Amino acid sequence: MNKRQFNLLVVDDDHAHRTMLKALIGGWGYTVELADDGGTAIAAVKEKAFELVLMDIRMINVSGLEALEAIKAYNPSIPIVIMTAYSSVETAVSALKNGAYDYLTKPLDFEKLKITIERAIEHLHLKTENRELKQRLGKAFERQLIIGNSPAMTALLETVEQVAPSEATVMITGESGTGKELIAGAIHHNSPRKNGPMVKINCAALTETLLESELFGHEKGAFTGADRRKEGCFVQADHGSIFMDEVSEMSIPMQVKLLRVLQEREVRRVGGEDIIRVDVRVIVATNKNLEDLIREGRFREDLYYRLNVVNLTIPPLNRRREDIPLLAHHFLDIFAEKNRKSVKGFSPAAMDLLLRYPWPGNVRELMNAVERGVVLTRGDYLSEKDFVLMPSDQEEIQRPAATGAENPASLEEVQKVTIINTLEQAGGNKSEAARRLGITRKTLHKKLKQYGVNSNG
Repeated sequence: MNKRQFNLLVVDDDHAHRTMLKALIGGWGYTVELADDGGTAIAAVKEKAFELVLMDIRMINVSGLEALEAIKAYNPSIPIVIMTAYSSVETAVSALKNGAYDYLTKPLDFEKLKITIERAIEHLHLKTENRELKQRLGKAFERQLIIGNSPAMTALLETVEQVAPSEATVMITGESGTGKELIAGAIHHNSPRKNGPMVKINCAALTETLLESELFGHEKGAFTGADRRKEGCFVQADHGSIFMDEVSEMSIPMQVKLLRVLQEREVRRVGGEDIIRVDVRVIVATNKNLEDLIREGRFREDLYYRLNVVNLTIPPLNRRREDIPLLAHHFLDIFAEKNRKSVKGFSPAAMDLLLRYPWPGNVRELMNAVERGVVLTRGDYLSEKDFVLMPSDQEEIQRPAATGAENPASLEEVQKVTIINTLEQAGGNKSEAARRLGITRKTLHKKLKQYGVNSNG
């Protein structure tokens, strides 16, 4: 990121102090404008976009608290950092409750000020990036959690955009926890069928008898407990889409029945004679290799080709590590709000821990880890200790991820590969690479020098 692109507003009625701050913050590479009162600050924010406001809390005409309330009413997303004397810490805490990003006590600790500015702008940048990524899949799907700007995810989302408007049957493959259901939802909500129903069923969660009834429906008295007629998922999804998760868990007899429905586009209720025509788009998902199951005689080859018209494979999280910071911050925002906690981000050591961990449970495991960390932490930023406390992960999260299929890499090797790959994906932009890695630019330079990579620029 080019800091010159970021405009900061410093608000203080002390001329000497605000002038000093402009020189200091400007020296860090930011563009700085000044305001001498809360009223002037409100007017400035309405006239120009600022990435951050650094504001004194005590001013003669319009106080920092009054200005905070007015600015947040006009632009709720702008981070506002309050400056206060030690004697006014209670007031600063009140400011936090009213939407301030953070507060700093005077005399200012310049290193802490620098870190706070970087984190606040990073927080704003990630929120904007999340919003843009979601908008790529259309307004109907903008509230879903498809997050990622890695080359693998970018290519996947581009394919989703291409496939969604078609009527093709889609098979989504990938490890558990990668987000197969979200991709299925993206396909449906960006298709001509988006105004129709999307019916979901997990084939692994039901016995064969119940699965047949759920898929095709049943007549009253068809079996014990069938006290009334029930329409199945295919009929419920008429003029819409049906998503069948873990389709590999179907028995061979059920596979035969499903194949007939796909070929004829008609169903018959269990215990019934009537043929019902259905107009349904079929989307299936599995975490198994169906070609292996075909060789073992556990999955029908003809059904496989019916289902595998378009195949979308979701990469595991450990193959798109550059998405981890973006996902982690996204989940942190969700769970901090849900649990009414003012957690603002991750310490560099905590982010390093998340980048090193192999994530066998993929995005679902990361989401659970962040939620647990938010609940357990007592600080403003999640530290590595908040993740070490996780009982099932205490050993695993300390273990460096493997870069090869057989031999585990050393921690230094993992860090080197992650840093160099992230730098390449950021187009050589070291500020952007540092942001994605959750480390400071200074640390990145140090690491690159250690690895013998040119760190100038």
